[in-house]
Amino acid sequence: MRMPALLLGTILSSLLSTLNYAQTPVPFIDEPQVPPNFNTDIETGARLRAQLIARSMAPAGRYAVGKVVLERLVEQVPREMRTKFAWELRIVNGDQLNAYSSPEGTIYVETSLAQLVDQSAGLWAGILSHEIAHVVRRDWARRYLYQKSLERDNAPTIVLDDPGVPFASWSDSQKVSANLGQFCRQLELDADRDSLMLMARAGYHPHFVPALHHLLHAQGAGAAPKSLYAMHPCWEERDQALMHAYLSASIEFEHRWPGWYASPGGNPPILVFAATPTVKKTSSKEWEIQIAMRCQNLAGAVEVVLHAASVSGKAGRGEHLLGQARSDFELREVTGCTSPLTTVTFTLSAPPDWSKLGTHRADVSVFDGWGAVLARREIPKLPH
Repeated sequence: MRMPALLLGTILSSLLSTLNYAQTPVPFIDEPQVPPNFNTDIETGARLRAQLIARSMAPAGRYAVGKVVLERLVEQVPREMRTKFAWELRIVNGDQLNAYSSPEGTIYVETSLAQLVDQSAGLWAGILSHEIAHVVRRDWARRYLYQKSLERDNAPTIVLDDPGVPFASWSDSQKVSANLGQFCRQLELDADRDSLMLMARAGYHPHFVPALHHLLHAQGAGAAPKSLYAMHPCWEERDQALMHAYLSASIEFEHRWPGWYASPGGNPPILVFAATPTVKKTSSKEWEIQIAMRCQNLAGAVEVVLHAASVSGKAGRGEHLLGQARSDFELREVTGCTSPLTTVTFTLSAPPDWSKLGTHRADVSVFDGWGAVLARREIPKLPH
């Protein structure tokens, strides 16, 4: 998950400035392996730890479940790796729905994300297992070493900031930046795969990982479109790349924890994989909108809600239509989602004054029986 710009800049700048003076050979191009004597990333993280600890707090009260989950997950890390890092969970005031880790083993979770997952041990495991995987895999060091190989072989300056933000040097280094982006996205997916198996062994159903991803997607977190320069894969890319890993880790969980309800994470969550809605105009004032979805672990039904609006002006990325609309309404349908692929169809008729109000927009959300959002897909523009 992403780190806030200030803290990321602090760690990364210090880490890279230190590593630039390290005389460690870089024996790879495509797949970096961290040399046995390379510990500068861990040492730098440890040196910066006091600064980051001062900006955070220990998990207590409603966040105490995160500390318990971290301890259970770390127990599954091989002893030779487990004792190499200073494992600790810290809570940081922030509203970006982020979690991140330092190379020496401290994991930081922003309050907005901690509040979102609340006291769900399974969702906490989805967050923490991913960060544990980054630490154990030495992904800070891998990124640095790969970056140095690109600089050595290609000469242009590497862009270290979020590639979603324009940067003057990109015109000279687009290919190199694209390579770095692809490499970083692969690091994220590899950490996801390792985290799924770590969760299964610790007693947290692997389905909490995609459930967490879908929850964050529904909140608009990490909602940027797929890009060659993105450092993180989009949620759709994650689902597609991890399908086999979800299955393998689920089999491992069921083997170790035949009584799901008695596992540390309890029963697996309701999981909804929703496709991008399709839109077809059927008449001058009517549209047919279909959303295909697949549900797992569902006992009962889910509610699918189409919210359509005519919005004046431009809405920001991730903003829900409620509260923006000048003219809007909702259509709802309840489904048991029992088929391997269930398709829900809505017919949307526009009010007469829509043509005067601006951009037509709609989104489709899926809710469980308690009103919690399981998935959301936006239709950015309805055909005229």
